[in-house]
Amino acid sequence: MGQSEEIKSKLDIVEVIREYVPVKAVGANFQALCPFHNEKTPSFIISPDKQIWHCFGCGRGGDVFSFVMEKEGLNFSEVLRHLAPKAGVVLKHENAAAYSRRNRLLDVLELAGKYYARLLEKSVGEAARAYLIGRGLSEETLREWKLGYSPAAWDELYKFLLTRPLIGKKFTDEEIFLAGLTVRKEGGRGYYDRFRDRIMFPIFDGSNNLIAFTARVNPAKEATEKMGKYINSPETPVYEKSRVLFGLSRAKTSLRREDQALIMEGQMDVITSHQHGFTNAVASSGTALTADQLKLIKRFTNNLALCFDMDEAGQIAADRGIREALRQEMNVKVVVLPEGKDPDESLRKNPDDLKNAVAEAKPVMEYYLQKISAGLDLELLDNKQAVAKKALALLKDVNNRLEREFWLHKLSESLSVSETVLRESLEKLLAPGGVIKSGETAGSGSTGIPEAAQLTREERLGELFLALLVRYPEFIPYSVSHLEPDFMAAPEQARFYNHLIIYYNKFASLVYEDFRIYLEEQGASDEKLLDKLALLGEKDFYNFTSPEAQAEIIKIMAELKKFGCQKRLRKLQKAIASAEEGGRNEELQTLMAEIKNLTDQLNEINLP
Repeated sequence: MGQSEEIKSKLDIVEVIREYVPVKAVGANFQALCPFHNEKTPSFIISPDKQIWHCFGCGRGGDVFSFVMEKEGLNFSEVLRHLAPKAGVVLKHENAAAYSRRNRLLDVLELAGKYYARLLEKSVGEAARAYLIGRGLSEETLREWKLGYSPAAWDELYKFLLTRPLIGKKFTDEEIFLAGLTVRKEGGRGYYDRFRDRIMFPIFDGSNNLIAFTARVNPAKEATEKMGKYINSPETPVYEKSRVLFGLSRAKTSLRREDQALIMEGQMDVITSHQHGFTNAVASSGTALTADQLKLIKRFTNNLALCFDMDEAGQIAADRGIREALRQEMNVKVVVLPEGKDPDESLRKNPDDLKNAVAEAKPVMEYYLQKISAGLDLELLDNKQAVAKKALALLKDVNNRLEREFWLHKLSESLSVSETVLRESLEKLLAPGGVIKSGETAGSGSTGIPEAAQLTREERLGELFLALLVRYPEFIPYSVSHLEPDFMAAPEQARFYNHLIIYYNKFASLVYEDFRIYLEEQGASDEKLLDKLALLGEKDFYNFTSPEAQAEIIKIMAELKKFGCQKRLRKLQKAIASAEEGGRNEELQTLMAEIKNLTDQLNEINLP
């Protein structure tokens, strides 16, 4: 047994999920309001027997690891470290040297953070502390965010860490350097502190490990400092700037509760916002949001409110983070603060300004359309063309089909231009990138509609049919003799049904755990569909007797046959029209015979 399996075997998925949401026993399983999307009726099902979960509203599902990964924004290795203590498992890492090095770097950074924080409280940091208090931060906030001060000396931190007087163990020159705390002297002889005479803002990862610093110059030296107002830790084995959001470890609970992330530019914006109750604020640290940062946010919410300086329309058009968020189908709004202030300044002058601005935030496309058309006479052809060109350039990154259609309609109304013309222009714009192509159906692509609502009637029937067979495998032989896999509407359902037939014929039984292993070996990810079907069967057919289950299977098979025959009839009718047009009489006779056979089959199908 691997360590991941050992952890899973020692945890109760229900108890782990219960730490995040209230759960209620329903039959053999448990249900809850889904923690990943808003719903009023519980569609989130947990199986204590199979140790799996699935939401029939949004389509997410998996095991205890995938649940914690979704909720905490962690990767798999981080989840193992998070859950191992709960399971009483001591992890044995394959790369012990790399694991040891990472922990050593985290240790040295944590100690450096304590060192800086202690100096902020002493007389040497008095001016820095006075500046922060003058910026409106409370003493409690300074402690909560572990703000600090780095002394003006060249190697005070370096010497402190070498001796490590608080713990009695020593760090090496290389470890202190790899943590980004020191710089090698020219010629490689010795080291000096990277941060000197600066206010220190610690940066934490999602698991609340201190991994880096942003350092602000002493306000008294802003005019003469050559290194810049802010300097940051370099990228290190524990710090990748593109994968970190400042304040995320403190904002996670609020991101879920508010179902929105307030995205800001600087650390002071975030800290001041949290102090004033906007605890769902995080910062991209002055750079465009990256794909990795957005994926972190999506684990908690799909809604972004950008508290950036968006006065210039061109800035929106050029902002890679906005475009990436639209590609990831996130809901993006723009928060406009009075007089172009940043959140920190706005909160200090009038806290209600940010509250009102967030409440009145506009969808990014609405904000952008207003910006690019402001002051233009849209009766003039040149202005229409200019606005359309700019709007479509941003709209091409909107990956949600419903949202894209909505804004095409709005753009059509504002410009008094046909939607068809705008859609054709957009499709030409998109063709090289392959996001959508001409002829794409209205139902394709993600829509933001819950999973169940996206299934056709035929696909829903196929899902219920397979769920019944998984729950009542004794009816597999009967079903096989009366319904072929070809009658399943969705390719993945047909493939799953075929695997089910092969497996049952070979073993004359269906044990969930063994069948799941078999599906994993096939390499088509059908084990995920098995999990969903198993929970669906237990949810919808828990109290069914064997005769009731058989009657339901017979009814569903009849409907699937009817759908399948009708689909084949439509294909045959097209083939007959082609044969008649081409004068292929022999082929025509064969097709007519097939039509008669299918029509007879349809007449024989008796729906209960």
